[in-house]
Amino acid sequence: MKMKDMGILNELSDLISLRMKSVFEHAHDGKWVEHKAHIDYDLWFIQSGTVTIRIDGIEHEAGPGDVVFFYPGIPYMASTTDQGCRFIYVHFDFEIGKQQRILSDFPLSGIIPEELIREETVLFSKAFMQSNQLSSLPGNRLYLKAYLIAVIAKIIELYGQERYTGTFLSGRMPKTAERNLDVLQPVFGYINNHLHKSIKMSELAQLVGISEKYFITYFKKTLGITPGQYIYQVKMNRARDYLNLKKYTIQEIASLLGYPDPFTFSKAFKKYYNVPPSKFD
Repeated sequence: MKMKDMGILNELSDLISLRMKSVFEHAHDGKWVEHKAHIDYDLWFIQSGTVTIRIDGIEHEAGPGDVVFFYPGIPYMASTTDQGCRFIYVHFDFEIGKQQRILSDFPLSGIIPEELIREETVLFSKAFMQSNQLSSLPGNRLYLKAYLIAVIAKIIELYGQERYTGTFLSGRMPKTAERNLDVLQPVFGYINNHLHKSIKMSELAQLVGISEKYFITYFKKTLGITPGQYIYQVKMNRARDYLNLKKYTIQEIASLLGYPDPFTFSKAFKKYYNVPPSKFD
């Protein structure tokens, strides 16, 4: 997957949903061995000791401060040394629209070194400890979720900067390969460059050489939303950016985003943000 594809997660950040299914801390002695394949996304925050992960005959080693990122459905064997280990683990779902496996289209599964993600993991670990100690107080679970999102965002950022690539898949094609974002890359580029005009589905389908009907189906299976919803999302992202710059009039923004007049643009904007662009701040 090309690095530039990660921009799709920025465009659709407002539609991302993250659900923590369980968060616990486990301590294991030197006899611990685990054979498993997770049904959801899993992060292990190594607190102490050494954990060895074996996938497809290849061994990977994680130490204190490292983060282990598992994708769903990938079998592994985990073990530790005689000194044992301790880690916080999180089972979570991450989806855009109805697409629950969007992260699996990128090679993020692996061990993220402590030196690359120290700040985020320290904050998450502290929030976890506080959540356990003050579980009756409102907001603790929200803080923990916020720090988990920060960890995932950091992993995505590191990959986008070419500072980290997961090694757990080792060439293995993820189960979502049939919904390959790379196929749609020309479409994303075309939309970004033609927001000032009305974009037809037939034009987008032609870019990837498939029928219009199949293109719409393929797009929705890949991203969990329709091409029309994606274009609307991108336009609203740009509208927000233009308004924050405070250098364009409402009429100019409407023109930049392909709306026939300021009224139509303002109506679309208010539907998305619940306020008209003239009162957006």
